[in-house]
Amino acid sequence: MARVTTAVRHAVRRLRRPSRARTHRRPPTVALISGPHPWTRALGLVVVVLLGAWLGLLVVGDVRAPVGPVNTTMTLRPSLTGGTKINISPLGALELDSHVAPVRLDVNVDQLDPGRAQALVDHPERLSGLQDEVTGDVARGTLDLAVRSGVAVVSGATALGLAVYRRPRRALAAGGLALALLAASGGTAYATWKPDSVLEPKFSGLLSSAPSLVGDARSIVTEFDVYQRELARLVTNVTKLYDATSTLPAYQPDPSTIRVLHVSDIHLNPASWKIIASLVEQYEVNVIVDTGDTMDHGTAAENGFLDPIEDLGAPYVWVRGNHDSTATQRHLEGMENVHVLDDGKARTVAGLRFAGIGDPQFTPDRDARPGAEASQELAGARLASALRDQSTAGTPVDVALAHEPSAAREVDGAVPLVLAGHVHHEEMEVMKYGTRLRIEGSTGGSGLRAVEGGHPDPIQASILYFDRDSRRLQAWDEIELGGLGLSTAEVSRHLPKENQPGASPSPTAGTPSP
Repeated sequence: MARVTTAVRHAVRRLRRPSRARTHRRPPTVALISGPHPWTRALGLVVVVLLGAWLGLLVVGDVRAPVGPVNTTMTLRPSLTGGTKINISPLGALELDSHVAPVRLDVNVDQLDPGRAQALVDHPERLSGLQDEVTGDVARGTLDLAVRSGVAVVSGATALGLAVYRRPRRALAAGGLALALLAASGGTAYATWKPDSVLEPKFSGLLSSAPSLVGDARSIVTEFDVYQRELARLVTNVTKLYDATSTLPAYQPDPSTIRVLHVSDIHLNPASWKIIASLVEQYEVNVIVDTGDTMDHGTAAENGFLDPIEDLGAPYVWVRGNHDSTATQRHLEGMENVHVLDDGKARTVAGLRFAGIGDPQFTPDRDARPGAEASQELAGARLASALRDQSTAGTPVDVALAHEPSAAREVDGAVPLVLAGHVHHEEMEVMKYGTRLRIEGSTGGSGLRAVEGGHPDPIQASILYFDRDSRRLQAWDEIELGGLGLSTAEVSRHLPKENQPGASPSPTAGTPSP
């Protein structure tokens, strides 16, 4: 019996062995887990590359380089607009639209080198070679910056890639992509480099109150080589600027230019008069032009607000806005040194012939009234007719004035320049038939209504430079001050294309052809 039991057991074991073998040969069960989409992986890699490159630039991507008598720090920074920013602490900054690329060049003027500065003072003959020296210093600093930035972005992207992916190949791929992006950005900056961007800088901080640092508009155009030398001299004058930061160079206007201060939409802001008086004194303004909405409701009780106009130090040319009543206009007509323009009548003030028309609407409550647009176009057509009559009579108008841009657009082809306001922001365009339209922002920061929005409106004005002989616009400075509660200041220099160095003169509207 025991033998039978043992035999059965062995038989069972033999039967079980093939079954177990078949079980072991059965393929393992594989769980299907969907991996990330290729686009998702690519986007993640791009984020790692950009963040790593940015961190690398922040840590080691700057270069300390001497430029003439000053020590500077040059840095590349990610930017959507490109350009160059020169920080001259504590005086402010200059911004140049030097290139279009996703990187911006920051140049920080750290300190003056006493030895190099004293050498220039002791040996004035070295000033003649300062421009070449500064150019060479900037070139060497830029080359060093390019090499250091390449190392910085590759190191940063590789390190972050290694921390995120923990795979050397992916980390090296991130570093290579970062280097390729930097090279592409550098190539784009080189291809779009604009050496003439120095002609149109934007100033901020205390520098905004020293437009003489870039010279007069006309001298920049006609004497570009002199202007370049003046920039070199500016470097040597940093000593004086650092010694007395509150004493900035006085503006020296070119006697061959007529300087016009364009203001608009003051809206009963009493601070505007102090700002205007300061600009008149600093820029030695020849004439002030106000394109309306000086008041807010146009009542007789507001007329006292206009009294400071007589003490601004320059003739005041004015056209009525939709917040200015005819009572306001009559009050201004009785004030000394004020020239009210209406119905297309022309006045010669400070060597320029002006003509304008008052706003046909009086809407102090800002209600939209039927037919408003048509009335503006009709007023503009009346002004255009008067301008053509002046040209026919041999006394062409140099500058036309209207409050609303829709009226100003109707004079296209009848005058070289037309000024307007109303929209509370600055614009400049050359219209279809050659007339340049300049729209001024609010010199009153939109008045008390500025508190209605979430952000204060800036205070804006412009200085327009006219050639005294041709009476044509040569350049303009856009001036912007921070609104209520802010203390920022910016000045941007602009030149018409036809006044850029090397540009061929183009015919202007309102000029009879020979």
